Amino acid sequence: MTMHKTLVKLATTGLALLATSATAETFRVTIPSTAAKGPFDGRVILILTPNGATEPREQVVPGVKAAQIFGVTVDGLKAGQSAEIDTSTFGYPKEDLKQVPAGRYFVQAVLHRYDTYHLGNGKTVKLPAARGAGQNWRMEPGNLVSTPQQVSFDPAKSGEINITLDKVNPPIVAEKDTKYIRHFKFRSEKLSRFWGRDTYITGHVLVPKGFDEHPNARYPLMVNQGHFPMTVGGFRTTPPDKNLKCEYSERFNLPCYNRMEQEEAYKFYQKWISDDFPRYLVVEIDHSNPYYDDSYAVNSENLGPYGDAITYEFIPALEKKFHGLGQGWARFLYGGSTGGWEALGVQVKYPDQYNGAFAACPDPIDFRKMMLTNIYTDKNMYYNIGTFNNVQRPAHRNYLGEVQYTIQDENHLELVLGDKNRSGGQWDVWDAVFSPMGDDGYVNPLWNKRTGEINPTVAKYWQDNYDLRHIMERDWQTLAPKLKGKIHIFVGDMDNYYLNDAVYLTEDFLKNAKPAYEGVVEYGDRAEHCWNGESPNALGRLHYNTMYLPTILKQMEDTAPKGADLTSWKY
Repeated sequence: MTMHKTLVKLATTGLALLATSATAETFRVTIPSTAAKGPFDGRVILILTPNGATEPREQVVPGVKAAQIFGVTVDGLKAGQSAEIDTSTFGYPKEDLKQVPAGRYFVQAVLHRYDTYHLGNGKTVKLPAARGAGQNWRMEPGNLVSTPQQVSFDPAKSGEINITLDKVNPPIVAEKDTKYIRHFKFRSEKLSRFWGRDTYITGHVLVPKGFDEHPNARYPLMVNQGHFPMTVGGFRTTPPDKNLKCEYSERFNLPCYNRMEQEEAYKFYQKWISDDFPRYLVVEIDHSNPYYDDSYAVNSENLGPYGDAITYEFIPALEKKFHGLGQGWARFLYGGSTGGWEALGVQVKYPDQYNGAFAACPDPIDFRKMMLTNIYTDKNMYYNIGTFNNVQRPAHRNYLGEVQYTIQDENHLELVLGDKNRSGGQWDVWDAVFSPMGDDGYVNPLWNKRTGEINPTVAKYWQDNYDLRHIMERDWQTLAPKLKGKIHIFVGDMDNYYLNDAVYLTEDFLKNAKPAYEGVVEYGDRAEHCWNGESPNALGRLHYNTMYLPTILKQMEDTAPKGADLTSWKY
């Protein structure tokens, strides 16, 4: 659920702003006649903000700090043609241009481009291809962007403000191999059939000390699940930069958190190359796709068979190339937030193929608490409905319980960024992964994006296929011997996204399950997102690749089959 860091650093001060005295009620966003390729399909996003310290596109967030945005889908727009943002265009936070106060604003537009996919099932859809930025519409290569300009806007006046999409986001340069970090791009036959085009999964692999010098060693594999990675994170072969300019972390209230990140990354490297440290492989997976920065690592009607592709195609191929042990007893899963859900979800869906899941602050694992909504009994995703009053459900709080924004805020923001689940946002991907496909090839949604009304038929589909607590309880007699000692769940009891509530309900089942699950569920006191079993949270989140190692090593020793290789990787 966490947002990616911006992949290309934007100027944060001194924007080159083009002044104009135009006043108008509508905006016309034009593709210049010199544009290299067309026609263009996609979403035109218009951003207005009074804050000129950063580019407007970097200010698109939910809540009280939100910039004003509007969005409209375009199909077959040619060079020299325009899209119009007028009073019929849905916006966030203000839904209508007429509601935007008169004033001086910095304005910017982005065309988030769509590709046409001829799916293997015969349906045709237009979706934003994953082009290297992790579905970050601000930075995806090939997207058209306008130079920020300052305008006077008055909804009471007629007229038109012209915006030209005069820039194109450049390609993102792939990371190169190093001594310890290797990159493995793999074509999936299963996904290529589904999407109707060549589809790849990329692994960023951290190899141990002595990897090249010990070709006969075979290694355990640790799958670090999570959001789109450009490379292996939290690993640094040089000491912290002496000239580093400190950056304050609002999240952790720390004055120089970026220095702490560099210090811990370097400590990890020092531990990684030490003589007495166990040797194993770590992989972070780029399975970005047309709906999100990753796939949730399970099979989905809308995203395709990513679960089977990763577990049965990608992982064996990676282990073959990088000398993995290649068996379920020597594979482990861990991650936080989205990665936490993936770790537990993959372990439950493929219980024999992995030997343990360490799920930190997992996205909702019991849909009776989809954040704060019970999708099976509630009628509306956004509101708690009463006889005389409806109360909006919050989506984000701080550790004191102060609410920053609501579920409706996030969903209406996503609806502006892209209809048909094409925003690349968190709620849209949950809906895309967990829902069935509609007759038109797009998502058959669980809820109405505008009103929040829940479809109970789709809710039942979610329950049967992706409610991890429900699946475990329903199938426990079969799953119990396969999951014995493999489930480890960690969450702060003040998780920002209320994810602890679904863990409470899951624990209610696990602690009474017969036979016993023999795992752990732990809570961090007053800890927010994403507590993973170590306090303070700001430090623990930097230790994923080592913190569960004692438990993992013991699990391998206890469960390895007779004759298994427990020595070649302990040089």
